[in-house]
Amino acid sequence: MTTSPAVAERAAAERAATAAAVRGPLLLGVRHHGPGSARGVRAALDAAAPGVVLIEGPPEADALVALAGHESMRPPVALLAHAVDDPGQAAFWPLAAFSPEWVAIRWALGHGVPVRFIDLPAAHSLAMAAQEKAADAGEEEAGPADEAAGGEGTHEAPDVERTDGPAAEGLRVDPIAVLAEAAGYDDPERWWEDAVEHRGRAEDPLAPFAEVAEAMTALRERYGDGGHRRDLVREAHMRLRLRAASKEFGEFADGGGVAVVCGAWHVPALASKAAVAADKALLKGVPKVKAELTWVPWTHRRLARTSGYGAGIDSPGWYGHLFEAPDRPVERWLTKVAGLLRQEDRTVSSAHVIEAVRLAEALAVMRGRPLAGLTETVDAARAVMCEGSDVPLALITDRLIVGDALGEVPDDAPAVPLQRDLTRRQRALRLKPEALERDLDLDLRKENDAARSTLLHRLALLGIGWGEPTAGRANTGTFRESWRLCWEPELRVRVAEAGIWGTTVLAAATARAESAAVSATALVEVTGLAEKCLLAALPDALPVVMRALADRAALDADVGHLAQALPALARYLRYGDVRGTDTAALGEVARALAERVCVGLPPACAGLDADGAEAMRGHVDAVHTAIGLLPPAGDGEDSGDGQDAGGGEGGLPGRWAAVLTKLAGRESVPGVIRGRAARLLLDGGRLADGEAARLMGLALSPGTPPADAAAWIGGFVGGTAGGGMLLVHDEHLLALVDTWLTGIPAAAFPDVLPLLRRTFSAYEPGVRRTLGEVVRRGPGGGARPAVESTVPGFAPGIDAKRADAVVPLLTLLLGRETPAPPSSDSLTGETS
Repeated sequence: MTTSPAVAERAAAERAATAAAVRGPLLLGVRHHGPGSARGVRAALDAAAPGVVLIEGPPEADALVALAGHESMRPPVALLAHAVDDPGQAAFWPLAAFSPEWVAIRWALGHGVPVRFIDLPAAHSLAMAAQEKAADAGEEEAGPADEAAGGEGTHEAPDVERTDGPAAEGLRVDPIAVLAEAAGYDDPERWWEDAVEHRGRAEDPLAPFAEVAEAMTALRERYGDGGHRRDLVREAHMRLRLRAASKEFGEFADGGGVAVVCGAWHVPALASKAAVAADKALLKGVPKVKAELTWVPWTHRRLARTSGYGAGIDSPGWYGHLFEAPDRPVERWLTKVAGLLRQEDRTVSSAHVIEAVRLAEALAVMRGRPLAGLTETVDAARAVMCEGSDVPLALITDRLIVGDALGEVPDDAPAVPLQRDLTRRQRALRLKPEALERDLDLDLRKENDAARSTLLHRLALLGIGWGEPTAGRANTGTFRESWRLCWEPELRVRVAEAGIWGTTVLAAATARAESAAVSATALVEVTGLAEKCLLAALPDALPVVMRALADRAALDADVGHLAQALPALARYLRYGDVRGTDTAALGEVARALAERVCVGLPPACAGLDADGAEAMRGHVDAVHTAIGLLPPAGDGEDSGDGQDAGGGEGGLPGRWAAVLTKLAGRESVPGVIRGRAARLLLDGGRLADGEAARLMGLALSPGTPPADAAAWIGGFVGGTAGGGMLLVHDEHLLALVDTWLTGIPAAAFPDVLPLLRRTFSAYEPGVRRTLGEVVRRGPGGGARPAVESTVPGFAPGIDAKRADAVVPLLTLLLGRETPAPPSSDSLTGETS
């Protein structure tokens, strides 16, 4: 479509008239991230055609502004500044597609007009923020101006760097709220929509900015600057930059022209005629650090006020829609809502959309609004599409009103070497960062999935929480892993922080693990670190961690600490071969820990109170499981099928069985531990026939206090799987429990009941029901007909042929030599 010469001539005349009407710089006061302000800025720039565009932002970003015109740059994005010596001291300046500053940058790049940032340099703002944080924490003031201020800095400095009013800096005045209240509105967002977002295009594109400037001037005259030196310093620097640009490019009346896009709150200060000397005096002595800047992806979710962002908005997704919709925004919006609900398998038809649009428009008329806004569309969607439920409405709020858009930046944007290596790894493994949470299931037998797992574990060790293992789905100790991934913009700061450890993910994770091993003080910390090194495939760090582990283990005499440290090592030794990691050194340390536990556990279990005994029972269970997972050290290691209850056969399992035997028979050991030791021996086949009944009989003898007897029962049949079925199948043991229980004196029964209830309530309903049937029948109470089953649903006897058929399969699974098939007599317990 071509423009006629007459139309082009008239447009040029209008621009010339507009430029001639401007005296001095063109000050365009905006609301950050306001689509109405963004449209107004574009119209004003088209009309005024300035020679340079100045934007509120750190001047160090002047060198990066050209990247905003790159074809692969897609908002939302942010300028990230961080201190070179302390990457954790960082600040963001976010920009969305509907941000006036972004529109001004794109307009200038499209028209070949220079763009410059005029706010306080990031080198100063970072140092001032750190200084203020130290002061708030009661720490000493920062050092000299050329040194970084103390403290870790903030990851969300836009709270102070990007505010269109004083509210985000701790002032009591929110200019938008004050203007809304003056107009008779109780909701600032609703007033902004009515006054700006739903306002038609003005005949004079500069008129709206003149009105905003007049309103802000009145507010500044009434409330001043709030006493915050930060605003005064920032505005002094802006005026100096503005004067320099005006000298270089002239004023509009002289054929050049300077346009300034800044927060509306700053317009009166920039229009004032402050002396140059006064502005320089305000900037004298401002602290400074060495800073670096780059572009990073941002998200709509991080633009939201609920994220803690000081200049945030309530509805980034809605504002983006208002900026992009060419016409009929309500109809297009509710169509989006319908599409989202259909994706979630909710029945929403075109008739629902039509009725929702009608309701939204009717609500706008009733409320006296020029156009249906977000409030009306939400009310209409809830009533028509959500059937009055807030559950689907929460989905609409999360996905559409706030949104999960994630921006992109060009590959040639400046970045720390670690970030570049991470980006390469992400692409090679086809792991694209996404703002929306998603689950990732990995099969470690596949090369790509194993590499993905390694990368995620290395990042976790570096404190870059891109992914977290899913507790409910991850299969610990197997070849499968489940992760939940969610990329947050702040992770770029974490990457920059981790850059001090190395230039690649592997090098950084290795150095970080070695440092953590040296500085660790607790044994369990080092064992956890060893497991992380194995999961992250860090062979160079493992020797350092192993030395630290051996040193801590040699110095730590607390059996509880040793017991806590052992399971992680045993777990990896059992299942770590999936990753192909050499675990020989780890195996030696684990077996040494197990030996020390075997030596120190019996004396550590004596004289414990109830809480200590319960905690020690957990340690006993953990060590028992860990020793079962530890591979044998050599041919002489007991494989776990020895029959000597005292562990006379040698080997770690035998020695552990001897420890359990000591615990089960010592009167000084609390009942809960003695009961658990007896149960573990019984499960391992290390108790002779009738020995379990003998131990139970001793524990439940009349001379034993009821509370101690109940603790023994809790240790024996509680906590472990199959405790209820043991009593179901061994009616002799059940009879002992039943006889003891019925003989408890009435005065002692209330003290015993809570422990018994806790023990037996853990059984599955079917087990409890079967136990009740057996008790009702009377355990050991007489002979039954031969055809009656011991347990309902089971045959009265053993089918020897069917039992023999299982043996070859068990032999194959266990990897043992095929034994001779057992005789039917051996299966029934008789001597063949």
